Amino acid sequence: MIITSSVIAILVLAGVLFMQQPRFGRAPSGARLERIKQSPHYADGAFQNLSPTPALAEGKTFAGVLWEFLFSSRERLKPLDSIPSVKTDLLDLPAGENVLVWFGHSSYFMKIDGKTFLVDPVLSGAASPVSFTTRSFKGSDVYTPEDFPHIDYLFISHDHWDHLDYETVMALKPKIGTIVTGLGTGEHLERWGFDPAMVREEDWNTEVKLDSGFTVYTTPARHFSGRGFRRNRALWTSFALHTPGMRLYIGGDSGYDTHFAEIGKKYGPFDLAILENGQYDENWKYIHMMPEQVVQAAADLHAVTLFPVHSSKFALGNHAWDDPLKRVTAAAKQKGQKLITPRIGEKVSLGDSTQLFTEWWTDLR
Repeated sequence: MIITSSVIAILVLAGVLFMQQPRFGRAPSGARLERIKQSPHYADGAFQNLSPTPALAEGKTFAGVLWEFLFSSRERLKPLDSIPSVKTDLLDLPAGENVLVWFGHSSYFMKIDGKTFLVDPVLSGAASPVSFTTRSFKGSDVYTPEDFPHIDYLFISHDHWDHLDYETVMALKPKIGTIVTGLGTGEHLERWGFDPAMVREEDWNTEVKLDSGFTVYTTPARHFSGRGFRRNRALWTSFALHTPGMRLYIGGDSGYDTHFAEIGKKYGPFDLAILENGQYDENWKYIHMMPEQVVQAAADLHAVTLFPVHSSKFALGNHAWDDPLKRVTAAAKQKGQKLITPRIGEKVSLGDSTQLFTEWWTDLR
């Protein structure tokens, strides 16, 4: 009994000490916490979704889901073949060209109307606090922070490890102009040495003027946040970006709900909707969309074109690695929704309705 108690105490202490590393960030405090408490979306010490959103589906337990995740047979979680990719030179993009380049999962770069944008960059090769777990798929890491030009605006949708990567943002720090994110996430960034003056952290439905003709609205999502054991001390968000020539929806992570239709009515229609499509499961159906719901969300947003992301780099769910792309493509064809499916690193010419993309995942093992 004494030996067992000692071992448990040592393990707990080791865990506590491990989580003191800067990469875990820091919980909001002081003036930031007082501002958070004024949010209508904050109650009982945590941010809340617009609709009741249990972490797990009805009848499911954390123990049962964890057991299934760790020990059940899950086939083709990762591709045997290398993910096909190309390397677009981001430092030498033609002036006046509007482009998007995807890096796998939910990371992508955009140059629109002369301004550069980067969303949820994860370039370190892992989506976890330790580099040997949740490794990226072979072939999906073709970009490094050195490949990026100056970033006018960095958007961080929430503080999960697969969206806010410590190594990546630290390496990009000298290149970043302004960061836009949800309430509370600025505490992590401030601990990491970012100047608070360059961080705009906002509640949902806030208008942020970026530059002449450029406005972003922080809009709701249905998800959760947290880099440790405590959840929802920072706000998860999506973004409606209006530029002089385009309207884009940047979805972050979200389960399906009525907020998509409300955003479409208030801030749309959108030329392009970038929506999560991957890492879903019926066990946690309220916090991640199924591919068929992704297509419906694009329709709710009144989006001309849908770009499905959150796949092809990390295995965080129970489905086959290519299931998201197969299902969303089938659903989009059935509903008549225009879809783009670029390879990692492939240049998407925004506004060019004639550009075609292959179903590159076909026949990969």
